[in-house]
Amino acid sequence: MANYWMHNGLMRAGEKGKVGGKSDRNSAQESVDSSAGKISRSKGDGGLSSVIRRHTGERIRFFLLRTHYRSTIVYNDEGLQEAGSSLEGFYRFFDRFNEISGDSFYELNVPTSRGETPLSSASHPLLDSARDALDRFHAAMDDDFNSGLAVSVLFDLLRSLNRHIDQKSLSAKSPQDHEDMNALVETTTVLRQLSNVLGLFIKPIVGSGSNNEADTELLDNAMKLLIDLRKDARANQDYATADTIRKRLTEMGVALLDTKEGTNWERNS
Repeated sequence: MANYWMHNGLMRAGEKGKVGGKSDRNSAQESVDSSAGKISRSKGDGGLSSVIRRHTGERIRFFLLRTHYRSTIVYNDEGLQEAGSSLEGFYRFFDRFNEISGDSFYELNVPTSRGETPLSSASHPLLDSARDALDRFHAAMDDDFNSGLAVSVLFDLLRSLNRHIDQKSLSAKSPQDHEDMNALVETTTVLRQLSNVLGLFIKPIVGSGSNNEADTELLDNAMKLLIDLRKDARANQDYATADTIRKRLTEMGVALLDTKEGTNWERNS
């Protein structure tokens, strides 16, 4: 027996019309046809699976979360690409955080219930921003699961974190104020806590690998080369090249995970 019913809005394929409905059900076809602007089933595994491989599950989830579930969503490649570009801002911050703190964003321990918080009682402007973000995020989710407004809170928190790093000139090479570093780590933990509520930035999703050992070894070596090139670019402060490498890999369905031991990679499903 269901406890809750949630009536969602329609999904429209570009300006062509809605995705699904009686005509789609009767045709029993469901694949992605960019030229026709509709989703159908005719290509079997090549339909939705190919969209996920091309755009990654996280990008699709983020694309859907930006719109309130009762509202109509216009589905098209442009919207998914825009969602991917927005996610790049978060991924760049994760890189900055790892370089400055030595910690991986994905390994931060976050509270598992609403009543818990990773924030200390210390007085600090960044911590005040984090407390405000927590309140506004909860208010948005309490307001009929307003995920679009909740996502905007994540962007506000991201801007506060980047501004804090810039204003305090935080880096791995410069002396770091203890209070400023604690505020950075605690507020970043809040970002992870809230994004996890929406199913974002939990961990890279492992996809199926190749069954051919030679192909697997070749792919591993190619990825190690790209990771080394990105590492050298960051060491030379060529952040544009480093960002381009991560962005292109993300577009191909590959996620980079920076840890204390180095950079690993995973295929997104």
